[in-house]
Amino acid sequence: MGFRSQALISWLPQVLLLLLSLEQAKAVQFNNVTSLTRGKKQVSGCNLFRGKWVIDPSYPLYDSSCPYIDPEFNCQKYGRPDKQYLKYAWKPDSCDLPRFDGIGILSKWRGKKIMFVGDSLSLNMWESLSCMIRASVPSAKNSFVRKELQSSVTFQDYGVSLIYYKTTYLVDIVREDVGRVLNLDSIQGGNSWTGMDMLIFNTWHWWTHTGNSQPWDYIRVGTSLYKDMDRITAFNRGLNTWASWVNQNVNPSKTKVFFQGISPTHYLGKEWNQPKKTCSGQVGPLTGSTYPAGAPPAVAVVNNVLSTIKKTVYLLDITTLSQLRKDAHPSSYSGEHSGNDCSHWCLPGLPDTWNQLLYAALSK
Repeated sequence: MGFRSQALISWLPQVLLLLLSLEQAKAVQFNNVTSLTRGKKQVSGCNLFRGKWVIDPSYPLYDSSCPYIDPEFNCQKYGRPDKQYLKYAWKPDSCDLPRFDGIGILSKWRGKKIMFVGDSLSLNMWESLSCMIRASVPSAKNSFVRKELQSSVTFQDYGVSLIYYKTTYLVDIVREDVGRVLNLDSIQGGNSWTGMDMLIFNTWHWWTHTGNSQPWDYIRVGTSLYKDMDRITAFNRGLNTWASWVNQNVNPSKTKVFFQGISPTHYLGKEWNQPKKTCSGQVGPLTGSTYPAGAPPAVAVVNNVLSTIKKTVYLLDITTLSQLRKDAHPSSYSGEHSGNDCSHWCLPGLPDTWNQLLYAALSK
């Protein structure tokens, strides 16, 4: 019997349990941030994540000359002709999103370390926050260190370090005799996350990759090795391993923990009732406050895992508001990403709103 068949048979009970838990998560509307569940905390007295996009002439909060922006996100530098996408602000239905105050963050978090942990969507958000704060204190002394695994921007006058730790799955990829193995039960990288004052985690983007873009050859669960398995099942297992790490290693009196939420893609126009379209050529967001295709299945997994975690984790529920921004991707205006990039986001752009939501959570 092949690896794939073994995986399907041995994981059938877990798949059925997962489907049940996903339906339970939908039933109690875990994705509504105003519903307080164990381990997942609301970020304000209102639902900051339900609203609409409106024009704000004061945007953007910085420009494309910010030195921290990677070429793959710098759409204006690489020829994007329209600028309307830069002028949209998020307006919650039942309250106002506080105006971002970079000096306020630096003062409140003086001497602290803030780390983004995850894939290139974490990189997107880290670069955005670094640029937003830099624009608030343009004359402040700062240092910028970029490395393969860990990068940082330090605002030296305040002793605040913004750090990005690169990990595509949160759980480990290790080299074994059979090749590269995605170990769903291991987080050795967590040794680098301890001692932080704030952690903002993210993963999902790479769980769906297959073929040559898949950075592993096998999946390990305990002592069992699989050639492949259902990716939602694998994601659930890996995220539960991360939840266990948080429970065992985070001291809530020392470290504040966020989960960045699931960032959507816009490769399939049928999701917003334009079957022949992608993000390419889109110049404005969808109107209204709902996305026709609904939430991706990973959202239910995140909500379910966060509902069982013992430590307090704040969910930045960015999915729906980001789904409405089909216009905010680099598409072909990327300096490094070939083809049509409908996964990442232009800077300045949508991740600035993610950081405004982070700021709103920190202001409480």
